[in-house]
Amino acid sequence: MSEKRPDIIFIFSDQQRADTITPEVTPNLLDLAKDGENFSNVYTCQPVCGPARACLQTGMYATKNGCIENGIPMRETDTHLADLFNDAGYDTAYIGKWHLASKGLQYRKKGVPENLRGGYKYWLAADLLEFSSTGDHGTLWDNDCNKVKFEGVRVEKMTDFALDYLRKEHDRPYFLFLSYLEPHHQNTSFRFECPPGYDKQYENMPIPEDLDGLRGNYKRNYADYLGCCKVLDENVKRIVDELKSLGRYDNTLIIYTSDHGCHFMTRNMEYKRSCHEGSTHIPLIVSGGAFKKDMGESDRLVSLIDLPPTLLTAAGIDVPENFDGVPLQSTERRDCVFAQISESHNGRCVITKQYTYSISSGMNYHTDNYKDDYLYDRCADKGERHNLINSHCAAHIKEELREMLVREMTKAGENAPVIKRRIFKGNI
Repeated sequence: MSEKRPDIIFIFSDQQRADTITPEVTPNLLDLAKDGENFSNVYTCQPVCGPARACLQTGMYATKNGCIENGIPMRETDTHLADLFNDAGYDTAYIGKWHLASKGLQYRKKGVPENLRGGYKYWLAADLLEFSSTGDHGTLWDNDCNKVKFEGVRVEKMTDFALDYLRKEHDRPYFLFLSYLEPHHQNTSFRFECPPGYDKQYENMPIPEDLDGLRGNYKRNYADYLGCCKVLDENVKRIVDELKSLGRYDNTLIIYTSDHGCHFMTRNMEYKRSCHEGSTHIPLIVSGGAFKKDMGESDRLVSLIDLPPTLLTAAGIDVPENFDGVPLQSTERRDCVFAQISESHNGRCVITKQYTYSISSGMNYHTDNYKDDYLYDRCADKGERHNLINSHCAAHIKEELREMLVREMTKAGENAPVIKRRIFKGNI
């Protein structure tokens, strides 16, 4: 890598499962990973859109940054990721879905004001892109809150806007955050919308083990979902090809990830908001000519909360003390990922390479009293069909994981919980 500070492009999909990164669906992402790492044990710290995004922009867990649910704006008084890049002499740009300004749906049909943009200087975005657009047309808003309408495949148009930014003259390094909506379901039609014909490629794809045979809507949606992932993959290639054409690839760090996964209504009446693998396990590819091998082995445990300090470290920017993550460049290794869950219930979980353990306080956000919820051995039970929470054989495992969870909650600034045994009826 050159001694110059790298350009950084953060490519963010929405609601993408880790198991979509395959040769059949994402050959270009896998090709990109050859210049870096395809991390396999990466989990979100908050499996719902707004809170996960706030964790990225603030470097803090949701209970610290205040965005514990969708529809809560980020605090203007916090120091955000873009502020730190601005102060370090970077140009900062945001394109796509934001989801961090509205109180409820306040900015569904208008532009986000400058004070609610998290510090990004170049702006072409919509707070709620799932409502201001469909798969083939829509509206973003620019720096002056003017409407920028587009016609055509949404992923391709978001990429066009990103390529326009990359082609500009840049006297300083830049940090570009490109936030796609896909493969998120289309809220205005209550289905997944891939470009015409893309679903046909995946009509006979095997259904993942954690979905197959359960209730949910995966049977009518899974092919469309993979079609959305396919078009994302094609557009990542467009970005890489453009960087190479511009001669900027060798000094660019590219990070590709998602906010959370998708369980297709098999675990609750939504697509995420649970501790389960389909909801929490996300892709992460770190690559580009500026990639450094000091980011560690591909099977290490990584949390979404680790990416803000990773970005800062890559740019040579000091990481604030209040950031909760562990940069990938650190020699420190996680023994678990900690996640906070909201909206479907108030939950906490720890995820190790083998186990998932979670607790819940129901819908009470203002309590330290929890009950056991789920315990899965994901090596023996890849589909997470057998809840071991009250298994005598797994009691010692639960105790170890419980201690780990209490440790992580207190590290995140929460009170140590009181956890009671729950009589769980049902298996999954």
